Amino acid sequence: MQTAKAVLKFIKDDEVQYIDFRFTDPRGKWHHITYDASMVDQATFANGIMFDGSSIAGWKTVNESDMTLIPDPATAQVVPFTSAPTLMIICDILEPKTGEPYNRDPRGIAKRAEAYLNSTGIADRNYVGPEPEFFVFDSAEFTFGPYHTSFKLTSSELPIGDGTHREGGHHGHRIQSKAGYLPVPPLDSGQDMRGMMLAVTKAMGVIVEKHHHEVAPAQHELSIQYDTLLRSADSIQTLKYCVLNAAHQLGKTATFMPKPVYGESGSGMHVHQSLWKDGKPLFAGNEHASLSREALWYIGGIIKHARALNAFTNPTTNSYKRLVPGHEAPLLLAYSGGNRSASCRIPFATSPEARRVEVRFPDSAANPYLAFAAVLMAGLDGILNKIDPGVPMNQDLYELPQGEQQEIPTVCGSLRAALVSLDKDRAFLRAGGVFDDDFIDSYIKLKMQEVTLLERTPQSSEFKMYYSV
Repeated sequence: MQTAKAVLKFIKDDEVQYIDFRFTDPRGKWHHITYDASMVDQATFANGIMFDGSSIAGWKTVNESDMTLIPDPATAQVVPFTSAPTLMIICDILEPKTGEPYNRDPRGIAKRAEAYLNSTGIADRNYVGPEPEFFVFDSAEFTFGPYHTSFKLTSSELPIGDGTHREGGHHGHRIQSKAGYLPVPPLDSGQDMRGMMLAVTKAMGVIVEKHHHEVAPAQHELSIQYDTLLRSADSIQTLKYCVLNAAHQLGKTATFMPKPVYGESGSGMHVHQSLWKDGKPLFAGNEHASLSREALWYIGGIIKHARALNAFTNPTTNSYKRLVPGHEAPLLLAYSGGNRSASCRIPFATSPEARRVEVRFPDSAANPYLAFAAVLMAGLDGILNKIDPGVPMNQDLYELPQGEQQEIPTVCGSLRAALVSLDKDRAFLRAGGVFDDDFIDSYIKLKMQEVTLLERTPQSSEFKMYYSV
């Protein structure tokens, strides 16, 4: 369904009862408004739907709150989780007074990034292949207050029993710490669950590839096929929705929180990227790992701007509990062919068409529209300015002597540091009007609220360390 006419015909022919219009806020959360099908016609697609933008964090003030949703008919998909036949359509945001795209709309920023790529003449297509990881628990309980702050996670996969009564008893097959990569059932208790998640994601129009268990107990990954920047971001939003709702239907709870468990691997979202021009892969060549000079410059741009990128690719205070030594999280800003300890990896490929760069520091909490657009802008800045990424690091970076490690730049250690870096290093994002100062300033202000809350909240670990000082 590529046109409004086709969507309206589908609604009538398939007796769709409700139309669910969705949009993404700056933090990456989906919001929706559901209309009875009888209220949706050609004018809905042409003129849009009004809503209150002042109720969305980081957007409008109450005195200028009116905003317009414009449905994208190409995104229409049947929702598999509702009791009544419902069609979902992803929307863009317009300013009602001018009819222009809203500068703080994340999907609009992704569209401008694609347009900017074309305007440079460097390439006409940017393919993105994200790999989001997530946890699924049997239950998640948490409280937050001045005198009682706690959380408790339970899962039958955890290495030790939690005292929870389970019908049929405990089966004893438990995944040990950091030992959960690709086991078969019964150790992998999520086989059927992930299959259901993949199936409903596919039913909602996403081209899926595979699923498997990840390193930590109760940690999983679904892989989707690469697509253009915008469509990949749409697909990640759809995948997250399907994962959360499929788990909920099964009586479990899923989270894309990067680091919910101390001492275990966190949930990353490795982002594979490639540029194409006139149907040919721009990243294939005769340089390191069979990359082109343009691909190396692209990597150079990402490494140069990585600490500013962290504000979008690792946008939560919890993100930086994943980016710590001792796990697979790539702290060191280096590149290499096949080396998973480098922040930019060049995966092995058997054909020029498969040549790509894998950026490994992003995590699953990222707003995909902002993260993918920002990484593209950094890479393009690298090509336009011929930024040298330095020499490749083929050895295991985790095993380097401390003196050598300290010579390699690193990603940020906190969200505060990332936001400060973004504030100072933003010119590459402003190219072509993709990001503007108004959006960047509003984003920094929004995310600093999270930083301040964390910094002012006593943590349970602090009681352990300091209560009896």
